[in-house]
Order: sequence, then C-alpha cells, then structure tokens
Amino acid sequence: MSSSDKGGSSGRPDPAWRGFEKLAARFFEQQGYEVLARNWRAGRLEIDLIVKREDLIVFVEVKSAASKRFGHPAERIDAKKTINLTRAAQQFITEQEVTGCDLRFDVVTFIDGQLEHFPNAFEAQE
Repeated sequence: MSSSDKGGSSGRPDPAWRGFEKLAARFFEQQGYEVLARNWRAGRLEIDLIVKREDLIVFVEVKSAASKRFGHPAERIDAKKTINLTRAAQQFITEQEVTGCDLRFDVVTFIDGQLEHFPNAFEAQE
C-alpha cells in the first residue's frame, strides 16, 4: 500500500509541521469527518490528510507560517502543486476503488498557530 506516516519511532520530537497536520486532522474530526489517511503517498507525491464524511472525500493540503511577512501560506500552493495533488488523489481513488463519492480539495493553513480553513480551495488539475 502507498500510504505511510512520515517519521517513525526515532524518539525525536515531531517537526512543527506534523503538529499542524495533527491539529488539522482534529479540526476535521470535530466537524464529523473520519480520517482515512495521513501523509498518504503515491511514489513521490503526497497528500497531507484525506478525510471522509458521508459521501464526500476531502483531500487536504496543510501549510503553515510564523507570520504573513512573506505572504500567506496558501499562496505557496501553485499550479504544479495542484497538479501533483490531483495526480495523488487520482491514485488514491484508483487504489482504494472509490466510487459514488463527491471529491473536494481543501487547504488548511496555520499562521502563528491560528487555523484557517479553505474548503474547495481549488479544482482538480490535469
């Protein structure tokens, strides 16, 4: 299977981004979503979080920054990133034999620790 969690049992503390991914997962769980996968990989492509509620599957990209000094973290999701996320999502759908579900791409950002959720942040790209 292509899914995996970054890191492991090295005993070292999680990097900050992993903490934000955990907070994003908790946010979705509080909204009634089930976490299907974290840090799901398809080769070199990765989706930070995949969640499901009823017949909706959401592919989530998580970005963080200490401040907006260098721009909003969501601005780092460019055309290449959306194409890669789309390809990874297509691979997930194929491998998991997903049918009968609506699909959505969301972005969750953290600026100075504050969560901001962007539902349906972008459309699937070819």
